[in-house]
Amino acid sequence: MISPSSVSKVFLLLVCIRYSGMVSADANPEPSGSESMTGKTQIIMEIDGETVEVALEDSAATRDFVAQLPLTLTFKDYHGIEKVSDLPNRLSTEGSPKGFDPAVGSFTYYAPWGNLAIFYRDFGYARSLINLGTVTKGLERLTHTETFTATISRAD
Repeated sequence: MISPSSVSKVFLLLVCIRYSGMVSADANPEPSGSESMTGKTQIIMEIDGETVEVALEDSAATRDFVAQLPLTLTFKDYHGIEKVSDLPNRLSTEGSPKGFDPAVGSFTYYAPWGNLAIFYRDFGYARSLINLGTVTKGLERLTHTETFTATISRAD
């Protein structure tokens, strides 16, 4: 027969093992969403002395876009949902999904027209829309005027 003190010791040992595993897991947490952004290319858009920051995804289209920087582009409002601007050169669509469902802050490329589209309002799925990244700071600046000129460059 097992004594009550033996059961208590085994239970205490199991509790210690369980909690020691939790403590070590907490000491080395998985990267959070903001930490995973660290490895992404950061760009800035300078608009009338104000800065909009964008974290770019890694894709063939994004690499083509970054290779064109710095750029000075004029953006125009499109249907009260997004700001658009033509790029001087088309971007690769290699390996891109057939479309994308943009959210507020999506920094995208619309392949058929060869333009950038930055969404300041939610929009549904669109074929041939490629996600390049996400505006992380200054999104509200895009709504100040119907048209604006921005200088886009790498942040680093």
